[in-house]
Amino acid sequence: MIMPVTTTRTSPDWPCQVKAPGSYDWERSATRWLRELVPARYGSYPALVRHPVLLARHAQIQVEQEIRVARTALQTARADLPRLGMPESVIEHTIKLYAAELLQLQHIARSVRAVSEALVGRGGGR
Repeated sequence: MIMPVTTTRTSPDWPCQVKAPGSYDWERSATRWLRELVPARYGSYPALVRHPVLLARHAQIQVEQEIRVARTALQTARADLPRLGMPESVIEHTIKLYAAELLQLQHIARSVRAVSEALVGRGGGR
């Protein structure tokens, strides 16, 4: 029996690495993408692989922690880096790096939320 392929519109935050919800094999593509966001040891735990919603939850927590780290690094760079002997040019470059990383992580967090919502809506918790 051939299953009909249904798709839904995805948000602008939907990761390009993940197939559209409802399309063939989309949950597998979501799981693959989510595994890239967590430390390797977590991506190999059977419970997280078998239950994409759990993996999405862990990825969300992981990304939220990375956002906190990037914010702290950004907020403390001007005070801490001169004490480490960093020249002003390196400090400025580092601040720009942290600011860009923070924006990227915020986008990833929105993407994880979008995928998580789609998984929950499609019974991805199995």
